[in-house]
Amino acid sequence: MTTESAAHETNGKSRPDREPWSFPGDGVRARVGVVLVHGFTGSPVSLRPLGELLAKRGFAVELPRLPGHGTTWREMLPTRYDDWRGEVVRTAKLLGTRTDKVVLVGLSMGGTLALDVASSGDVEPAGVVTINAQILDRTGIVVKLGPWLEKIFPVVPAAAAGLRSNDIAKPGAGEAAYGWVPSAAGNSLLRALPRVRAQVERLSCPVLIAYSRQDHSVSPENSKRLLGLLRTTDLSELVLERSYHVATLDYDLELIEERVTAFADRVPALR
Repeated sequence: MTTESAAHETNGKSRPDREPWSFPGDGVRARVGVVLVHGFTGSPVSLRPLGELLAKRGFAVELPRLPGHGTTWREMLPTRYDDWRGEVVRTAKLLGTRTDKVVLVGLSMGGTLALDVASSGDVEPAGVVTINAQILDRTGIVVKLGPWLEKIFPVVPAAAAGLRSNDIAKPGAGEAAYGWVPSAAGNSLLRALPRVRAQVERLSCPVLIAYSRQDHSVSPENSKRLLGLLRTTDLSELVLERSYHVATLDYDLELIEERVTAFADRVPALR
């Protein structure tokens, strides 16, 4: 949930590195699918390095671009949480038609979406991996006044919405997320959080919860609370000591890839 200056936006056209990306799989892991889901106001940029590393391992990888993301904030204005959720469901179901099992991996809001989709029953993944997922209600005066402010200010600076620019410890790395946040779109995510929290208790598949000890965008308390909410008997925790919020562009990228690979290899297919 990090941001970058609006000067990097591209007049409605997505940059090549913000486009959806996929790999068909190769070798013995070609029948194992991994869906990578990026965060709010972000794009496939944040997960492309992880996707490429998993592709080298042979996994079938799908990295969608959520509706309204990866171009300009103006294209996000009419989109809502249900639109982003629908794209995750569509992608996972499509990947499931050509693989034996699918693992959902989500960063930030992408982790929220992965948990939501998996615990709702719309998709039955073999496992879920969350990385610095948002699960708790956000705080602050702007958040509290959100339902009223969105009627007056359809878009607000990302900093006013509590989103930190490039929350990455590694020098030179950047997520290239929006510098402005469409208010109604952001509020649609916040309204979904109580339902997702209540729903995740149903999740029975294996889950790996990864979180950065230092995260300036989504407090680590989100992942710690999630560890207490889940009832699955196969629950793992990965604390990222060297990275900030966008850990998939940070110093722990290779560690994340190793743990996701091991997780995807061991979880059983559901059919």
